Amino acid sequence: MDINFNKNEDANKQLLYRLEENAKRLKLGGGEKRIAAQHAKGKLSVRERIDYLIDDPKDFLEIGLFVGEGMYTEQGGCPSGGVVTGIAKVQGRPCVVVANDATVKAGAWFPITAKKNLRAQEVAMENRLPIIYLVDSAGVYLPMQDEIFPDKEHFGRQFRNNAKMSAMGIVQIAAIMGSCVAGGAYLPIMSDEAMIVDKTGSIFLAGSYLVKAAIGESIDNETLGGATTHCEISGVTDNKYDTDEDCLDAIKRIFDKIGKPEETGFDRVAAQLPKRTQEDVYGLFPSDRVKPYDMKEIISCLVDDSDFDEYKPDYGQTLLCGYARVDGWAVGIVANQREMVKTKKGEMQMGGVIYSDSADKAARFIMNCNQRKIPLVFLHDVSGFMVGSKAEHGGIIKDGAKMVNAMANSVVPKFTFILGNSYGAGNYAMCGKAYDPRLIYAWPTAQMAVMSGAAASNTLLQIKMASLKAKGEEVAEEEQQRFLKEITDRYNEQLSPYYAAARLWVDGIIDPLDTRRIISTGIEAANHAPLDKFNVGVIQT
Repeated sequence: MDINFNKNEDANKQLLYRLEENAKRLKLGGGEKRIAAQHAKGKLSVRERIDYLIDDPKDFLEIGLFVGEGMYTEQGGCPSGGVVTGIAKVQGRPCVVVANDATVKAGAWFPITAKKNLRAQEVAMENRLPIIYLVDSAGVYLPMQDEIFPDKEHFGRQFRNNAKMSAMGIVQIAAIMGSCVAGGAYLPIMSDEAMIVDKTGSIFLAGSYLVKAAIGESIDNETLGGATTHCEISGVTDNKYDTDEDCLDAIKRIFDKIGKPEETGFDRVAAQLPKRTQEDVYGLFPSDRVKPYDMKEIISCLVDDSDFDEYKPDYGQTLLCGYARVDGWAVGIVANQREMVKTKKGEMQMGGVIYSDSADKAARFIMNCNQRKIPLVFLHDVSGFMVGSKAEHGGIIKDGAKMVNAMANSVVPKFTFILGNSYGAGNYAMCGKAYDPRLIYAWPTAQMAVMSGAAASNTLLQIKMASLKAKGEEVAEEEQQRFLKEITDRYNEQLSPYYAAARLWVDGIIDPLDTRRIISTGIEAANHAPLDKFNVGVIQT
């Protein structure tokens, strides 16, 4: 291996180490002392519950592990948004799991918690997957109620989704394993079956203190809304169980008897590992994000037998399009080529930039994949669309719109991975979060923004200097450099994949070697949802 390969490998493994350490910390939720307090009450921790419930904990595809990271510092933080969500199999059946973490502010709902819960429901609805709620929450975090209660994408949207999923025939099972209060009480009761753990589970619109204040009645919480009350008197819950394990076993029995779902019919054959050593990806992906590299080599580490059947290889070469298999599943891949390429006309095109011919090729390829029922995988390392008079006169806006139109109207499932840069309209054209990828994950090397840090910082500095000059203020070179550093540091923080993952702009940050597993899990989940008819809309030619 050459020295650049070794340098890249070292840099990428350092990023991976940081990722693993952050993940370990977040998986402790509110910390070991609070987990011990859960155990003292006879309760499992949130991740122990999930591990007990699902077939294989190693196959749990977590969504939103880094949600809330670096946010709500004044409130003491909210690791993972106080809820664990993801896709797993229960009794061989893919499903979505949503489990409150009572070690984080008693499982209370922060604004980002609502966003994460809605994302989990979205995954269930898009893929027609059953959903399991493991409820243990104190309800809305009252000091921030104005940011979580009344708007369209706030707390109440979850109950609207409960009703919509019921109408769609999506199975919803809820287990009340701790507190379930106020508006949150509707979630389990709008599910198809609601079970409760005796002595630790409780459900009511208002707890004993509020009841006393509101109507003067003195009553304890267990009598007001415990398992015996709701299973024997009110009929609100269906069955009660002595322990968390007993309750989770009951969910397994339900899933053991659910009828087989319809399948969409995505093509799958026996899986093969890539011919190329998968770990080579660490050395192939450059630590210097402006350095060119051949995206085909990255693809060779990801696809079965390293076999990539390229579409229009000699046209629109700054976008790679082609067919492959991942874990046996047929996929169509759209990936940014980072090498400089030479066209048949002898012109040089910059790697990572989308030109008119690239956009035209991608639009046609996306339509072909929809015609043939082939899921799409987007691999980002894009600086944006080409600019300048030549590009404008050549119709870059029209061709870019053609690609965006085809991608936005695509009905086959789309899976997006941000490997390196994902800037400006390039993010949109390559199926960024705004374009409904079924799953979207970032490598530790990812960056997302309107433009690169250097370009943005210099632009913002020029605006600031012009503003000061208009006021008649002169700024010394030393002061300008100080301004530039402040702006650059702030902007670079926002470029980080951790910043994006905290806000759920991506579903998570992953080891590149997990890319194959995520694609396979995603397609298997999507294979439960019938496709709409593909209609690309109006495309100018």
